[in-house]
Amino acid sequence: MYQSPAFPTLSRLLASPAAALLPAVTAAVLAGSSPAAQAQDKVLNLYSARHYQTDEQLYGEFTRQTGVKINRIELGDEPLLERLKSEGDKSPPDVVVLVYATRLFCARQEGLFQPVESKVLSERIPAEFRATDNTWFGFSSRARVIVYNKANVDPKDVATYESLADPVNRNKVCTRSGSHPYNLSLFGAMIEHVGLEKTENWLKGIVANQARSPKGGDTDQIKAVASGECSVALTNTYYWVRMMRSDAPADKEAVTKVGMVWPNQATTGVHMNLAGGAVARYAPNKATAVRFLEYLSSDQAQTYFANGNNEWPTVVTAETANPALESLGNFKADKISTDRMAARSTDAQKLLDKVGYK
Repeated sequence: MYQSPAFPTLSRLLASPAAALLPAVTAAVLAGSSPAAQAQDKVLNLYSARHYQTDEQLYGEFTRQTGVKINRIELGDEPLLERLKSEGDKSPPDVVVLVYATRLFCARQEGLFQPVESKVLSERIPAEFRATDNTWFGFSSRARVIVYNKANVDPKDVATYESLADPVNRNKVCTRSGSHPYNLSLFGAMIEHVGLEKTENWLKGIVANQARSPKGGDTDQIKAVASGECSVALTNTYYWVRMMRSDAPADKEAVTKVGMVWPNQATTGVHMNLAGGAVARYAPNKATAVRFLEYLSSDQAQTYFANGNNEWPTVVTAETANPALESLGNFKADKISTDRMAARSTDAQKLLDKVGYK
C-alpha cells in the first residue's frame, strides 16, 4: 500500500463554474450577520471547492472533537476565488480549500491567503506538498497516469510521459484541454525537469500524435481509449479508480479494455498533485482556522480526506482503506515541489499557445 510522504515528494487555470450552496449554510451566516458566527473558537467559516459527500464525515468529526461549528459554502474554484476578491477585507471565510497546486498558487499570487506558523503542519505535511512560504498545505494527493487500449498498444510504448510524443504513438493520443490545471501542472513539472526548449519539443510531438482535438474530462479520455476513438490518454488516478468501482455495465466493460501505466518509474517518477487548504487573508478566526488545518493533517482526518475521492494521504503515518485504490500497487512518485511546478504554469501556457495545443 502506498503512503504518499514516504517520498520527498486563475480565468484559464481555473475551472468548474458550477456552484452549490449547502442547504444548512446561508450567505448571511458566512457574512457574519449572526453574532454567534463571530465568536472565536465557536465557528469556522469555510469556502471549499471540494464537493464530495464523504467530506461530511471529515467536517462532522472536527465539530464533535472541538465543538466548533463549520459554516460551509461550496463553489467552483473560479467563482470561489472571484468571490474572495470581490469581498476584499470584509471577506468572511477563515479557511479556503482548493483542488490542485496551480489554483492554490494563483490564489496566493492574488494575495488571498496568509502565512501560517504551525509546528504541527510543518512536521506532518512534507515540504513538497506545501507552499514555500507556508501559505497553503496539501492534504490529499493524486497521480497523473497513462491509460492505453490493451488490444492495440504495447504498454512498453507508453512507459513514460515522453513517449506520448514518440512516432510509435502517432494518431493514438487523446487528452483533455492542455490548459486545464491537471495538464498545466504536469507540463510545469516537465519544464522544471528538462527546461523550456525540450518541453516545447515534447508538446509539439504530443500535438502531432493526437487522434483528435482535446476535449472532455479525464473520464471521457478513458472511455475514448476503450471505444477505440484513441488508444492512449492521460488521466488522474481517482477517475480510473472511480470507474473500477462503478456498477455501471458500460464502465465495467471499459475497464476490461483499458490498461494503466505508472509513467517514468525508471526516471523522475509519476507526476503527483494535490488538494489543499489555506488560512484566508482576512480570516475572522485565524486561531480556529489553523486548528482546523492541523486537524486535517491528523491520521483520522487524512483517511477521510483522501478516501473520499480515491486519493492518497499526504501524511506518512496515515493509511488508506480503499481496496480498489490499493489494487493499483506501489509506485515511484515524482519528488518535485508542487509549488515550483505550479509556478511554471504560466510558462507552460505560453508553450501550449506556441505549439497549438488546444
